[in-house]
Amino acid sequence: MNTTIPMRLEHAAKPQFEQRLQQFRQALERSDQQGALLFAPEHLRYLLNYSGEAAMAVVTATAVWLITDYRFELQARQETALAQASCQVVIRDRDRQSLGALLNQLIGDLACRALWFEAEHISLTQYQAIATELAALPLQLSPCPPVLVAQRMVKDEYEAGQIQTAALIADRALATVLPLLKPGIREHEFATELEYQLKRHGADGLSFATIVGFGARSALPHALPGDKKLQKGDLVLIDFGASLNGYRSDMTRSYVAGKPDVMQLALFQTVQQAQQAALSKVRAGISAAELFRISDHVLQQSEFGRYAGPGLGHGVGLQLHEQPFLSPNNPQPLQSGMIVTIEPGLYLPNYGGVRLEDDVLVTAQGYQQLTQAPVRFQLDI
Repeated sequence: MNTTIPMRLEHAAKPQFEQRLQQFRQALERSDQQGALLFAPEHLRYLLNYSGEAAMAVVTATAVWLITDYRFELQARQETALAQASCQVVIRDRDRQSLGALLNQLIGDLACRALWFEAEHISLTQYQAIATELAALPLQLSPCPPVLVAQRMVKDEYEAGQIQTAALIADRALATVLPLLKPGIREHEFATELEYQLKRHGADGLSFATIVGFGARSALPHALPGDKKLQKGDLVLIDFGASLNGYRSDMTRSYVAGKPDVMQLALFQTVQQAQQAALSKVRAGISAAELFRISDHVLQQSEFGRYAGPGLGHGVGLQLHEQPFLSPNNPQPLQSGMIVTIEPGLYLPNYGGVRLEDDVLVTAQGYQQLTQAPVRFQLDI
């Protein structure tokens, strides 16, 4: 069931930083860990409200330290204060003190026996330097399992509100620039205007580099805008999103410049049917793999089956591509509060492609659609 949600530009809900931190600490305790070294920017923002660069955090059962340098001191103190997570900001002089030496100093008195560290977010050289400095402590470092990745899959009301508003900004920006799709405009000209309108309508930034492909280039799923001029009869693929307070929207619309021919219309209708088939089954409890199979069945039953994309969608939030991924090998059941994209596509080399993508909030009964831009195919030129 699709429930259209009203426009909300001001959200009463606030970020639940304390609850997020408490949930993570409970995971540490269950795994007999005394703390964690966190490096992922999305996790620093999720737990501590820090949106800057050049930082890492130490989280234990009794303390939280955010370590950065002089360039981000004021920002770090202001943002972590808003999180109200009892976070101490530590400014490291990079020329005088190594990160490992500082960590040794901070955690040496806590009698920590075991710490997680985010192995995928630091280099081997960084890890070796830290491990060497901590070698004198009776401490075991082990890679952090995807605890925070799993925790972030289910959005709270604040997070859902930010993504909804980002989607609304994208809807408005697209509506503003669609009249520019006339023969002669270049891909990069359209993309530039779309990105300007995203910021003009309130986006902090872009979710990702805008994708625009005209004609045969629409068959490139991630086509970077180039010099190609729009011609009458071209397929058009536009994939873009707005970022707001770190949260992202992600939407794709496909068009044809003028009246579609038989094959173009068949492509569009097939993708639209595949998307609707999947949307009709979105609800808490259905697995990511099953949702993919429902959509892919429609694509494979068509004459274009061999040109289908290998996935149906992904989670979206502080990162553009988050768990859960709607792929054929992912048994993960969807949960209420997850926000995922539903984006089947067909890509015919040297001809063109069609993709339709929407962001949806999973509920117990079905879903709420966050992206609201009309789905239309023919552009009046």
